[in-house]
Amino acid sequence: MDKSIISLQQLIANSGMKVTPQRLAVFEAVMSMRTHPTADAIIARVQEQHPHIAVGTIYNVLDALVDKKLIVRVKTDKDSMRYDAVLDDHHHLYCSQTGEIVDYYNQELSLILTNYFKERGIPNFEIQDIKLQINGIYKPQ
Repeated sequence: MDKSIISLQQLIANSGMKVTPQRLAVFEAVMSMRTHPTADAIIARVQEQHPHIAVGTIYNVLDALVDKKLIVRVKTDKDSMRYDAVLDDHHHLYCSQTGEIVDYYNQELSLILTNYFKERGIPNFEIQDIKLQINGIYKPQ
């Protein structure tokens, strides 16, 4: 069996969920799509290889994966919900013209944000994570 499949099974099991073919198929689809896919794109990918998996099941699995913090939701300024399987510390560059979301890694920026909020905090609010989304338009080079 493929090593990546084994590790996905392990991640699902370690989260406390039962490993099912449906969960594995959806998780594998999200992990293989590094484009911050929409639910529709994930559904299309899953149903290419597993046409028997119902759309409602795919939505339920996505919700469960988010609840177990195996993936995260990323909201765009057009209110489109996208999914991200990269859980490393990173931010997002969002092109408002194309709708593309690109991971942006900058350790210095992350440290600045973390230290800022550690020093100042926000009254009556517990910060659990800081993700910056930088909106703009890609310019031709």
